Amino acid sequence: MQKAIYTTVGIDELLPHVQALKGAGARFVQMHAERCVDDGSYRLVYTFINVRAALDHIAQDGSYAIENLVVEGIDQYQEIPSISSYYPAVFPFENEAHDLFGLAITDMQIDFKGFFYQVSTAEPMSVITPEVKAAREKAMKVRAAAEAKARKAAAEKAAAAATAGEGAADGSGTADAATAQPAAAAGSDAQHDEATAKAALKAAEMEAKLAAMDPEKAAKVRAALAAKAARDKQKKEA
Repeated sequence: MQKAIYTTVGIDELLPHVQALKGAGARFVQMHAERCVDDGSYRLVYTFINVRAALDHIAQDGSYAIENLVVEGIDQYQEIPSISSYYPAVFPFENEAHDLFGLAITDMQIDFKGFFYQVSTAEPMSVITPEVKAAREKAMKVRAAAEAKARKAAAEKAAAAATAGEGAADGSGTADAATAQPAAAAGSDAQHDEATAKAALKAAEMEAKLAAMDPEKAAKVRAALAAKAARDKQKKEA
């Protein structure tokens, strides 16, 4: 009798779990991707079997177990680490998840760069409307802009801090005061830019998720978000 064990892990926990299975002698069986209809997120299921343990269990009671690692709630633009450094045989499955679902799997040992399948349209397994596609592309652009702005803000903040440190080393009180103001202003502007970029990114990603939802459900979510925004505004003004 075959038993299936399912363990849900986060993306950052995937490789440690795979490493543990490899160390225990488990063999890789398959990996498959699924798209959740409700929210448009993705799910990856990795299947393994420990052959030695299975043989022992079959000899004892006729049963054996297959182990599955499940990664849920994946955004299409999230980076997913390849497990090919532990199990090279995963390469066709990871390339398939990339080509047919558009998932961003990184560091594949054998990467077909989107040409594992010869398909006439991109991501045929992700049946989406033009509106959803546009929303996802917008979210990707906003994310790239937000990351660039955050890097720029961090660089400006570091430069301002370095300038302030040099003024302090000179021992000039007047110079310190003069330098401190621009440094503080630069830090404040950088924080503001970063917060604005994050807010824009969050809004774009939410819009992409709403576009993928059933229209009736999306309308309810929009109404709830609008009500929450109104409450937050009232609290801020009070």
